[in-house]
Amino acid sequence: MTSTTLDRPTDAAGAPEVKGGRRKKLLLVGLALVVGAAAAWWFVLRPSGPTEPVPGEVMTMEPIQVNLADGHYLRIGIALQLSADAHGADGSKALDATIDLFSGVDQAELAKAGQRQELKHELEEKLHEHYHGDVLEVYFTEFVTQ
Repeated sequence: MTSTTLDRPTDAAGAPEVKGGRRKKLLLVGLALVVGAAAAWWFVLRPSGPTEPVPGEVMTMEPIQVNLADGHYLRIGIALQLSADAHGADGSKALDATIDLFSGVDQAELAKAGQRQELKHELEEKLHEHYHGDVLEVYFTEFVTQ
């Protein structure tokens, strides 16, 4: 006795086809390809985060005198820590920013260590902007008030 099912389609081997089986296979293959591509991007092609700039030479400038409030003055010397890729840095911008920042400041304010560090940080920010990131840090080589 032979039994045939007319309502179920069969494949070439005579086995009944499962509805949606081909679609599931395609979906799994597509998902595997997407996961593989994402893994390749993550481990090989992913851009690395921002890198720290490499310190280069230290440019030391001659000390200058700046007029403070009430007839006092400040003799200040600075040195700039440049990045390794800084090319032909000119100290005139740094001296101008130093004069601009310290002119007219009260001598008593400069005696406070916290205020001096705050002014130094402000000078570093200005120089970072003026030199487009080529100045990494500022050092005081001389700091005398009278």
